[in-house]
Parts: sequence; C-alpha cells; structure tokens
Amino acid sequence: MALLRSLRTQRTTTYLIYSRTSVNVSSSSSAAVAAIRRSLHTTTALEVDVQANSQSSSNQELQHGQAASILRRRQQQHHHHLLSRLIGTPVGVGVGGGSRQHARYVHSGQNGRQSHQLVQPEVIVGETMRDKRQLGKSASPKPTGTPQRDPLDVSFNDPIAAFKSKTTWELVRAYMVYMICSSEKLVEHNMTLMKWSKQILGTRLFTMLMKATFYGHFVAGEDQIKIIPTLERLRSFGVKPILDYSVEEDISQEEAEKREVESSVSSAGDIKEEGAMPQYHVDKSFADRRYKVSSARTYFYLNEATCERNMETFIKCLEAVSDDDAKVPRASAAGATFGTGITAIKLTALGRPQLLLQLSEVIMRTRQYMEDLMGGQGNVLTHHKTIKDLEKYYATLGDNKNVQDFLKNVTSDKEGILHLFPWSGIVDEDSQLSDTFRVPDPQTGQMRRLISQIPPKEEEMFRNMIRRLNTIVKTAAELDVRIMIDAEQTYFQPAISRITLEMMRKYNKDKAIVFNTYQCYLRESFREVGTDLEQAKRQNFYFGAKLVRGAYMEQERARAQALGYPDPVNPTYEATTDMYHKTLSECLRRIKLMKDCGDDARKIGIMVASHNEDTVRFAIEQMNQIGISPEDKVICFGQLLGMCDYITFPLGQAGYSAYKYIPYGPVEEVLPYLSRRAQENKGVLKKIKKEKRLLMAEIRRRLLRGQLFYKPKGNYVPI
Repeated sequence: MALLRSLRTQRTTTYLIYSRTSVNVSSSSSAAVAAIRRSLHTTTALEVDVQANSQSSSNQELQHGQAASILRRRQQQHHHHLLSRLIGTPVGVGVGGGSRQHARYVHSGQNGRQSHQLVQPEVIVGETMRDKRQLGKSASPKPTGTPQRDPLDVSFNDPIAAFKSKTTWELVRAYMVYMICSSEKLVEHNMTLMKWSKQILGTRLFTMLMKATFYGHFVAGEDQIKIIPTLERLRSFGVKPILDYSVEEDISQEEAEKREVESSVSSAGDIKEEGAMPQYHVDKSFADRRYKVSSARTYFYLNEATCERNMETFIKCLEAVSDDDAKVPRASAAGATFGTGITAIKLTALGRPQLLLQLSEVIMRTRQYMEDLMGGQGNVLTHHKTIKDLEKYYATLGDNKNVQDFLKNVTSDKEGILHLFPWSGIVDEDSQLSDTFRVPDPQTGQMRRLISQIPPKEEEMFRNMIRRLNTIVKTAAELDVRIMIDAEQTYFQPAISRITLEMMRKYNKDKAIVFNTYQCYLRESFREVGTDLEQAKRQNFYFGAKLVRGAYMEQERARAQALGYPDPVNPTYEATTDMYHKTLSECLRRIKLMKDCGDDARKIGIMVASHNEDTVRFAIEQMNQIGISPEDKVICFGQLLGMCDYITFPLGQAGYSAYKYIPYGPVEEVLPYLSRRAQENKGVLKKIKKEKRLLMAEIRRRLLRGQLFYKPKGNYVPI
C-alpha cells in the first residue's frame, strides 16, 4: 500500500505537468510535446527508484511489481493519449495561454490529513473553459479540423438533416406542440387556457408545464445566461442567432386604446391642416395595434422612462451576442455567437408614436409636393432633378430670401437632389422639426409647414428617441453586432425607413451594421427597396435589408377601408410572392453587377426571412444562376425558433448563412409571445403538416435503430 501511495504521489506530479502543458498549448505544440516526453522520462525513473527501494519479501515484491507495472502501463497510455491530443490541436485553439495555472484539486480527508489529487487534464480543460466563460474572457473553443458540410436537399424532405440537432424528447415535444396548434378551438382560446392553467396549477407547476411544452419549444430561455446552451448548440449545427427579448405587456384592449390615443396626439391637439393625410392620424377604432396581428410584437408608449428601459434591454441583447469581451465586462458566458449574431429592435419601443406619425406624414407630403412641382411619382431622388431645376421652378418668385435659404439646405450630389431636407441634422439630434420641414409656396414664395407646430416638450421627446437609437447603434458598431430594425404599420413606416437609412449612412461606412426591414405584401415594396439601394450607392454606404412577407396585412386592409385611403396591400398571396421574388432578384442583380465590376459585393447584404420553402428555393436557384456563393456572405436566411427547422438546419449544415430568431424572457412574461406563435402556426397548417410528417419519420427511425437516447453533437461552423 505504501508503494501504491508513493506511485500515486508521483502520478500526481505528472498530472500537474500535464495540466500546465495543456493550458499553454497556444505557445507551441512542439514545446508541449517535449514537456510531455520529459515528464514521461522523469516519472518512469521515479517509479523504478521506488521499486528498487521496496524489496522486502518475495510475495510483497511480486505484488508491488505487478501493481507498478499496471500503473506504469496506464500512465504511458495516458501520456500517449495526451500527446496525440496536443499534436492534433491547432496552435491558438483550446483553452488559451497565460501565466495563470488552471490546476484544480480534489480534497479528501484521510487519517486526519488532506490528500491532494489533481483532476485529469480533460476535466481541467473543461473546468477552465467554464471558469473563463464565467469571467467573460473566452468563448467556446472553435471546432478543430475542417468544418463539416452536408449536401443540401432543396426539396427539404430529409428528416435526419432537419432534426439531427434535436434530442428525441425535443422531437416528441415538437410533435405534441404542433398537434395542439392544429386544433382551432385550443388555439383560439390559448391565452385563456394558459391563464386558467396558471390559476389551477400554481406558478411553479405552470412554469414546469410550459417549459415542457410551448415555452420549451418556442423560447430559448429566461435570460442571457440560460440561453447560452441553445446558442452554442445552434452554432455547432451551422445556425446563428437573432436575439429578441420577447417580454410583452399583457394589457387589455381598453388600456391599449387609451395609451395609443394619448401618445399619438400632440398636446396642441390633433390639428389637420390643409393637405393632411388621414392615414397618418390616429383612429380609436384601430388604436389597439394588436388587432389581427399574430406574428409581430407591439409596444405601447407609457412614458419616457419606459423607453429608456427598452433601450437598456436592447443593449443587453447586443451584449448577449457580442464576442468582444474586452469591451463587455460581464459575468455571463461570452462569445456564444462568435461575432455572427444579430439583435432585432422596434422603433416604437424607443419613443412617442405621435412623432413617427407626424414625420411619416411630412415625408409623404414632401413627395406630393415634388409630384405637384415636377410631375412623376415616388421618392424625391427618383425624380433626378438638380438644384438648378428647382431654381427654374421658383424663377417667377424673383430673388426671394426664403427660397434661397431653402435651396441651401437641400441635399444633393452630382446626379441630382437626394432630399429636400437636411436629414443628417435630424438624426444628429440637433434639429428642430417645426423649423426644418418647411417648403416655399411656388405661387407666393411664402414658407409653409409640412408639419404642424410641435411643442418644445415633444421636440425634446423626438431628440430623446433619436438619442436612444444612436446609443443602440453606436453600441452595436463597437461590439461588431448587427441591428435589424423591424418594419411596422404603414402609417409609421415612412419615418422608420427614413431614420433607418440615415443610421445606415452614419454607421454603415465599413460594413453593414444596420439593416432595414421591407414588407413585400405592400404594393410599393419594390420601388422602396430600389430607391434605398440607389441612395446607398450615391452616398457610398453599406446597404442591409431583411425581406419579409409582412405582419399587418389584415389590419392594414381594414384600416384603409375604414379611413378611406388606398389599400396599400397587394391583392393576392401570389402577388405578394411575386413582389418578394422581384425585389430579391433586383438585389441579387445589383450584387452581381458589383462583383462583375470588381466592387465590394458585400456593400449589399440581404436576409431572406421567410418560412416559405418555395421562396428559399428561389433564392438558392438565383444565387446559383448568377454565381453568388454562400462564402460571399451577401445572402442569409432566417426563420423563427421552433418553426421550419427542416429549412433552417439543412441550410446551415450545407454551408449557407442561416439564422434562427431567438426569443427569450421569463415564462410568465412571454405568454403573449407564445399566444401569437400558436395563432401563427394555426394559419400555416400546410407547413405544420409537413413538419409533423418529418418529425414522425425521424422519431420512428430512431426507435427502430435504437437511438432513443441520441445526443446531438455537431461539428459545423456557420458562415
């Protein structure tokens, strides 16, 4: 026994050498190998010395000799195993260098003393990685060797490719959730049923039930720390995250209407001047913006303090996807997305909706002013008029000081006028809206407002909204995380798009940090994207766009009919599909032109955010036809967590840039989000039918092959 204790002591010394060597892999693999060989030689000599000094009786000698031989063989095998690992590990991959020794001891009492035995190196490496995550100094080690790539089945009928990232329990849960979503009665009353369940079961049991069903399927976790395992597993199967803190207020229709009306009307009153457009004024019948909307979250303005909290929440999302540890000191795990993550935000979360309504009306009245002055249609820059052209239209007014001052502030370049107003000043927080949006009357030369007088307090609120957005985007740029600004209702969208484009101009100078969202169910989508692409080209900034079908179609149609303005929505589903494909094709055409001219094709970045596999197939076919590869990193694809896994995961595993929209938040506070997901799935029964079929095929396959306890483990690296 004394001999065994002695050998154990020497073996401990060897493990210490192992751990020190393994912690410093990044310094030099050859130095590590030499250290292992020296430690092997030293330990063997020590064991021989111990054996030589332990000759007492023949029986003891035989027993000690056998024990020493066994231990020595095991140690040599372990040396060989570690040596192989070190040789096969690329320099700089793994735990990382540093002077700090990451040895961890296990303490056990023996004869009144503490004996110390080092944990094996593999355990030390794992513990060190966890320690580093807690310190926020390192991310998970990148997979070694060549990244795995699978061929893509563009029919999206391969259940193995679709669900190899899932445990069997997760497949069963998904199947159960989709079965529930197929029941119209259950889905229609899902919010009521969830509230009843909470009252009957109590908070604890209700939380457990939700995590085992809807919450577990559609939501990644409760906070930035608890979502880390989901993000890491997604990445290991080639999929990247778009993070969204999905906490929503569960307020009544009456409360929603009250808040919306109060925050959409100026303290000076809802003044409808000559030329006012009814769609840009609040109507109580549609004040609850959740009406007939199942696939988008709605923010209702309460006060400026709430907007500040929303800004902080968005910044926390940015930090959760950032791998820039030096700039983001925190105790949670860092780098789970390896710098490929995106955060989604809504502008209505950052300010008073009245300001977006008024700004949207200004933009549309400016377009109307240009059409009346020069003919034609569309955005100001599409007219391709110059300052001299404007001077001609105002020539009858003579040497008018108002006109001269107005022309000095017009934004133009060698190709013509871009904007009638200095939008750069507006997003730089220092312009007064009431003084900015004025144009000369072509008949009298008098300046007339395109916006009603805004009280000083509301001017300050607008500057606060722009300041919050600037803070978020600046943080995103510093952390190298991208921002996707969601599209909203058409009566907000002109202002949202205009502000987003100015943020692109300001921050997308070296890469696409800010992305705008375009809803292709709108009749003007193609023209709007074309106009914005033109502005990006002329002002030389990177253009980012997320293309979606849209979330507000039924509400938009009903509101247009009730208020008497033209329906902004395409007449049919097929027309929307055509609009989507036409818009995507135009973006791809411009990317190809840039590649052919030797320009940086990444100056245009497009996300195909669609659950429609025909649209995804169309995008892939177009990429192949015009010679755009996934490695060009100009096209990516996105779907919601828990929906259409049979599209997202095969794309990621085949080397395409694939994203999942990742909601997270406490169980009770994401119930409105879960309710909307159930409603949305009810509306896409055809997709559910296919997903259920593929789920059942994979569950059956695992049962037949004895893979019931399959553990997902991927070696894919996202583009």
